[in-house]
Amino acid sequence: MSVHDGHRDRMRKRFLKEGLSGFAEHEALELLLYYAIPQGDVNPLAHALMEEFGSLMGVFSAPVERLIQIKGVKERTAVLLHLTPLIVQKARLEQAEQELVLDGRDKIGEYLLELFSQERNEAVYEICLDRKGRLLDCKRLGEGSASAVNLDVRKLVENALLSGASSVVLAHNHPSGIALPSHDDHATTQRAREALASVKICLEDHIIVADGDYVSFSQSGYFD
Repeated sequence: MSVHDGHRDRMRKRFLKEGLSGFAEHEALELLLYYAIPQGDVNPLAHALMEEFGSLMGVFSAPVERLIQIKGVKERTAVLLHLTPLIVQKARLEQAEQELVLDGRDKIGEYLLELFSQERNEAVYEICLDRKGRLLDCKRLGEGSASAVNLDVRKLVENALLSGASSVVLAHNHPSGIALPSHDDHATTQRAREALASVKICLEDHIIVADGDYVSFSQSGYFD
């Protein structure tokens, strides 16, 4: 056994005994790197990643193409680092969606902030709700802004009917950090409202998420 193997074994035992609470950020990252890089000292690589991206969240949020530019990071390692938070997010959303009631704008906003937290590109989602605000379904309609993806209104209506929705919330993000709706956002919203109204389903809101915040069409008076 090499000195590095002994260090790895001690780190694993420490984690199994104490959990992650006593680990520094670079040590937690080092522990994860063991499972992508089977041998050798990964401590310098953990430090290099932290220095380059500033934090654990910075490392995990970095795209694979950017990660593999760091010396010592192969594609396998980059995929593991990028995949880890996405799996955690998927599990959290799955748990949250079980009997989740989104019966207020704050609850809808919190759900959408989590939903979009790992989106690096613009994406559009359809949230289907029953009369009591229970979440029936959440569909990703495409990548790009609500207008840029040429929103498939037929699919929007079909999803709502299949889920038995009483109302729908349309949502997309602005990675630019500016949540204010564009002219195209307004036009797309009106088109979606009219299509859903034709089958007696209400477009309750269109929410734009940006930079940890969101803008609600209904709260902002855009539906008046």
